[in-house]
Amino acid sequence: MHRAVLFLILCSLAEFALQAQPASALMADPTVRAALDAAKRNEAHFIDEQIRVCEIPAPPFHEEARGLEFKRLFEQAGLKDVRIDKAGNVIGVRPGLATHPNLLFQAHLDTVFPEGTDVKVKRNGDILAAPGIADDCRGLAVMLGVIRALDEAKVQTPGTITFVADTGEEGLGDLRGTKELFNVTLKGQIDKFVSVDDVGLRVTNVGVGSYRYRATFKGPGGHSFGAFGLANPIQAMGRAIAKIDEFEVPTTPKTTFNVGRVGGGTSVNSIPFEGWMEVDMRSSDKDSLETIHAKYKRAVQQAVDEENKRWKGRGPVSVDNALVGYRPAGSTPADSAIVTTAMEVTKIFNPNVTTGEGSTDSNVPMNLGIPAVTIGAGGEGTANHSLDETFNTKDSYLGTQRALLLAVALAR
Repeated sequence: MHRAVLFLILCSLAEFALQAQPASALMADPTVRAALDAAKRNEAHFIDEQIRVCEIPAPPFHEEARGLEFKRLFEQAGLKDVRIDKAGNVIGVRPGLATHPNLLFQAHLDTVFPEGTDVKVKRNGDILAAPGIADDCRGLAVMLGVIRALDEAKVQTPGTITFVADTGEEGLGDLRGTKELFNVTLKGQIDKFVSVDDVGLRVTNVGVGSYRYRATFKGPGGHSFGAFGLANPIQAMGRAIAKIDEFEVPTTPKTTFNVGRVGGGTSVNSIPFEGWMEVDMRSSDKDSLETIHAKYKRAVQQAVDEENKRWKGRGPVSVDNALVGYRPAGSTPADSAIVTTAMEVTKIFNPNVTTGEGSTDSNVPMNLGIPAVTIGAGGEGTANHSLDETFNTKDSYLGTQRALLLAVALAR
């Protein structure tokens, strides 16, 4: 009886030691070392894969072709329960000794570039050039490199790693893939989250949230001389823009607003029947984001009311204030286990790393209180989100090694 109890205690202590193993100690583990060596050895192959994947178009809301290729690659890599969910996310599971902790490790399929964009990659020495080559074809390649290296070294993690190539991270995609994962597909199953996005060895633990609106001001319109005296939709919009320009916002936490696009009207001698504007508001703080959001909605309605009052309700103006994008704000505390682990791992490869903020897939779990970070995928890049986007492959294997070591450290 006593021996059985002692055995259980010793097993528990061993399990605790395994889970508490710091990143520096993991570096001395032979299987982990072998995986890190494999990641470096395989880097040239996965640079080729980065190029090949990038040449499969994945415009906003149309990631299907690239997604199907990742389904094939996940199956080829030996992941379990490979599937595509309703949002187009490609999911594959690498089982651990236990189902939990379950680390969700992902990179996004989509780009910001419209259908028809030339995505042929041009290579000049270490430099790759193509739309999306860094953001996030690099993250996708790193994810594949991590899966291969873990497999080659036969690394057995205490917890499970669920790999995902997700959809809708960019622009008006509005994080739709990650929202589907946390709210439907994998709801209640995820314990920790890592997104591999863009380049470098950064660690992002603050999620900048945003509201995006397209406000369409409408009225009957008419001839600028003959119908003079009717309320004017574009003048109402001008009132709204003037009010927005007067917003006072905090510098810390950084909170911003921007009227980015406007349009409407038919001719210089016509009272327009429509005018529209697109507005972006951002903050890394939930309360600050909600405060400016409320200010914006009041400003738009006040502008309509003032325009109608000015013209005594003749041909009254109305507004369709359509929400076209919402990214929740959130953060993972700097002293949390996932951030301290990410920093410890990253300092092995880059001693000068600091935490930062951004708008990524991590916003969703951060807002839900699930431990999450976004990490860069190594290498260097320029001109993101432009047709001249580049990726420098020099020492890019360090990004794959960092991602691998972090995945192993967190899957316990």
